[in-house]
Amino acid sequence: MNIHKEKNDRKLHRKAVTLGDAQQALLDRVHQAGTVKIALADAAGYRLAEDIRAREAIPHFRRSGMDGYAIRTADLQQLPVMLEVIEQLPCGTVPTKVITPGTAARIMTGGMVPDGADAVIMLEMTEEAEQAGQPYVQLRKAVPVGANISPIGEEARAQELLLEAGESIGPGQMALLSALGCAEVLVYRKPLVAIVSTGSELLSINDPLEGAKIRNSNIYMLAAQVRACGAEPLFVEHIPDDYPNAESMLYKLLKSDVDMVIATGGVSVGDYDIIADFFLQWEGETLFNKIAMRPGSPTSAGVWNNKLFFGLSGNPAACFIGCELLVRPVLLAIQGERKAADVQAHDAFLAADYNKVNAYPRYVRGIRYFHNGLVYVKQEGMDMSSAMVTLKDANCLMVIPPTKTGIKAGTLVTVIPLAASTL
Repeated sequence: MNIHKEKNDRKLHRKAVTLGDAQQALLDRVHQAGTVKIALADAAGYRLAEDIRAREAIPHFRRSGMDGYAIRTADLQQLPVMLEVIEQLPCGTVPTKVITPGTAARIMTGGMVPDGADAVIMLEMTEEAEQAGQPYVQLRKAVPVGANISPIGEEARAQELLLEAGESIGPGQMALLSALGCAEVLVYRKPLVAIVSTGSELLSINDPLEGAKIRNSNIYMLAAQVRACGAEPLFVEHIPDDYPNAESMLYKLLKSDVDMVIATGGVSVGDYDIIADFFLQWEGETLFNKIAMRPGSPTSAGVWNNKLFFGLSGNPAACFIGCELLVRPVLLAIQGERKAADVQAHDAFLAADYNKVNAYPRYVRGIRYFHNGLVYVKQEGMDMSSAMVTLKDANCLMVIPPTKTGIKAGTLVTVIPLAASTL
């Protein structure tokens, strides 16, 4: 048997692994990124590298939840009642007087409730009055003890765990960190991901179309997906369908200071699929070169010197799905995400018949939506691995199990929200 035929046989006869096994094989080889302390103002989009506990109770004083008057509920036994207003309490002001029988204090939302008061009555339930030149307030309705007062520690106790290492820093986390006085935070460094494409048919996005060539869209799509995972993409020049040069470029990337390398295209069984050839001959450990899924079955991955290398399909939809299901969990785990492998999947009712038969689980671009209180999902456009127009509107992947007959509308199917989905 000649070497060329043996290599082609190895490319053709691959052993498929399940998606779950492929994900676990990758996560087992994750090495977390280093950490760095940065200013809170720059921290949005990073992931925490340390647990954050409350330095003090939140709130640390009894806080008014309304504009109104701080009162004693004992004074409301007989209504209406007139109370002398002994103090004005804007936000940030510490009370200097105690609320005693027959008195009240004007207070603003967020203000410190004075001692002696056990409720705040909202301004709309009061009437301003005056007696002998002194300000009074007239009350006609009762309120219960504790009304409109947030007690000390209502939101969090001192030393309570509020944020965990690996948690992404978004608007809510920024608000909490600033409220806790964290001027600097320890975060995981953003992984640097090299993205390279293969195929002599690819043109630069600036080039006019010619003949059977197409513009290189996958690297820009992958860059957006990588950024959505909190990592930084590194655009690499296109690799031609020339194995010696391709091998040299790939090893150069693997030896560089990037944290991960992603190649798109060239993973199937064709004569010019150089990434598949690279996996057959390289010095690294191939984790898998076929997954029991559609699209993207030839998706491959391996590790070289503790650095992960992905070979994703060149078909746009298959490339997108491979990145979403395989690269994304790894990038999250590198940044300390403790639940990186947990897919936030849930069930939805299939809105229309799905008639395609398939031997493997199929991940179909879909749109999930609510109707009459239920979650439905419908296929978005053409279910073709080469189709890219439908990618912009899809907000989930619907998981179609192996079927010889298709699936009827109304059947419950699993849906996986996409990273950018907010529904």
